[in-house]
Amino acid sequence: MNAERILKEMRDLKVLVLGDVCLDRWCYYDPKLSEPSRETGIPRLAVVKTEVTPGAAGTIVNNLVSLGVRQVSVLGAVGNDGFAWELLNALTVRRIASDLIVRSPSINTFTYTKLINSETGIEDRPRVDFITPENVPWSVEDEIARRLRNSFDLFDVVIVCDQAETAFGGVVTEKVRNLLVDLAAAAPDKTVWVDSRVRIEHFRGVIAKPNAMEAEQACLRAFNAVDLARLRQTCGFKLLVVTQGDEGVRIFGPNNEERLVPGRKVKAVDICGAGDSFSAGAACALAATGDAAEAAWFGNLVASITVQKYGTGTASPEEVLEAAQDLR
Repeated sequence: MNAERILKEMRDLKVLVLGDVCLDRWCYYDPKLSEPSRETGIPRLAVVKTEVTPGAAGTIVNNLVSLGVRQVSVLGAVGNDGFAWELLNALTVRRIASDLIVRSPSINTFTYTKLINSETGIEDRPRVDFITPENVPWSVEDEIARRLRNSFDLFDVVIVCDQAETAFGGVVTEKVRNLLVDLAAAAPDKTVWVDSRVRIEHFRGVIAKPNAMEAEQACLRAFNAVDLARLRQTCGFKLLVVTQGDEGVRIFGPNNEERLVPGRKVKAVDICGAGDSFSAGAACALAATGDAAEAAWFGNLVASITVQKYGTGTASPEEVLEAAQDLR
């Protein structure tokens, strides 16, 4: 297995990330300044610094760019609010193409506001999320489907981030999902990689990447028993790639093939975004090599680096090459 070769070959891949792109706002507050409001008497949180990064599907594109992929686009939806401006600017700064993103005044820009104690560096207050508590408007859904249909052939790799954990609000709707399945079936050599928190069993004919808990829950929803090989067969997944943290990755393929690819043992400080960083690395490695085990090995390397960083970290090529020495 050769990390240097993978890094070199993935640079020229054209990658589309489809899904729930959001804005992560990292707000650092000073507890010494948290005096009560004069009007209400309710203590305030005095934010003294704010940093913004693309999140959810944006975490995947962050990692793709950090790993050296030169052509990365994101397809999703944002509102016409200030958070949209911050998110689009954050994508532009990172050289991520945002021209496929749909803007609509009918939705809120999906935003995570994270409150971090500036004295300790710890996120110790409830997160404030800005969400759209209803179905995506049909006009937005239709436009996402149109842009997906028109751009699908332009990319070597399509990574889907179905982040929403409710039955509504996410951009990977049933209509978009069915279109993706049809497009993937018509392009069997394209890498179509799907990460869905609560709907992986509804996809067909793609490469599916749930974590262990998500895979087990999908089995229970689909046929009321935990059988990962059956899940792959029922859904016709080309591969079922089940991540298990530092225990590694279980790969289920055709003809009842099953393989465990060991993980890299590290001391994790923040597992937020680990699955996204794994997907970024593994999907591109699969497109570059055609080898599922090598792709999982490479994805493990990337995730083992990001979990050692606070927040939704990324991995550089230099860090990946250094980590690869541990798994030789």
